[in-house]
This record gives sequence, C-alpha cells and structure tokens, in this order.
Amino acid sequence: MSFLSKLKPVLAIAALALAVPMLQGCVGTVVGAGATAGTAAMEERGISGAVDDTAIRLRINALLSEKDERLWRKVGLQVHSGRVLLTGALDTPEMRAEAVKLAWKAEGVKEVINEIEVAESGGLTGYGRDTWISTRLKSALLIDRLVSSINYSIETVRGTVYLIGIAQNRAELDRVINHARSLDYVGKVVNHVKIKR
Repeated sequence: MSFLSKLKPVLAIAALALAVPMLQGCVGTVVGAGATAGTAAMEERGISGAVDDTAIRLRINALLSEKDERLWRKVGLQVHSGRVLLTGALDTPEMRAEAVKLAWKAEGVKEVINEIEVAESGGLTGYGRDTWISTRLKSALLIDRLVSSINYSIETVRGTVYLIGIAQNRAELDRVINHARSLDYVGKVVNHVKIKR
C-alpha cells in the first residue's frame, strides 16, 4: 500500500472534522428557517401574511433610515396583517408626522396606527424597563394555555404596552390585557388587537 493510499482516509477524516462545525451552522439555519415557517403557518395571518408583513416592515425601515437615521432608531414598528403600529418617542411633532407619512408610502400598508409620543426617550434605564415588561408579557402569554400568543405583537414604550394582532375571542383578549396590566412598571395598556370573525 502506497503512502498516498494510507493518507487518503486521514485526509477524509480531517476534512469531515473541519466541515462538521460549518454543517452544524447550515443545519441550524435550515432548522431555524423551518421553525419560522412552521410558526408563521400556525398564525392566523398564515405564511403569506407573515411574509407580506415582513416585507412591509423592511420597506418602512428603509424609508425611515433613508430620511433620517434618528427616525429609524427611535421609531418602534410592528406590522400585523398590513396594519402598521408606530411607537416610540421623537423630539418634534414634525418628526412624528414624517414617520407616519413614510409608513404610508410603503407598498402593502392598509392602516397606520400612530402611537409615537413627542417626548424625550426614557434613556437606558427606561429602555431596559420597557424590554423587561415586553419580555415578561411575552413569557406570560406563551405559558397561558388559553391564549394563542403567536397572534400577538407587543411593544412597550415608557411603561405603556401596545398590543396588535388577532384575538380568537373577547375572553382571550381580556386575558392578554389583564396579563399586561398585572406587570410591574406598566402604566397603561393600549389595545389595537382585532377579534377573529
């Protein structure tokens, strides 16, 4: 047996050892994409609705960042079934109006809900608290068997929780609102959820 013949299996094993970490990333990507598609299929809006909403979100983000980086950075954006919920805190009424105008320019937008405040942002402490509120609420909805949490989008700004999505019925929506109201630091809950017909 020649030296080259003996070396081939060693090279094959080395190549496989180097490829495994890269393949794991690919598997994670494929599994992640499959999980995302599976999640979207379970939503009331379905896969095509979730894809359309993602495209709308990307278009609006592009419009905001092209106009003024501060708009892109400070405006919170949730899109559900072509309905756009704008949140955040901007410095002037003109900036607020510009954000709404740009959102309407994006193809596929059916409604723009303007909940942007003209105020100073809450800083890092406020941002951290708002993130904590949103995370706690999402967790509470996820473990509540009587709530189809996948159909809700949540945004928290300065202690105000904004809800958008589709509720199965009024009782489910009331549960979601009660979960939000029960959290520390929540000052107000603003509901833009539609009830399934």
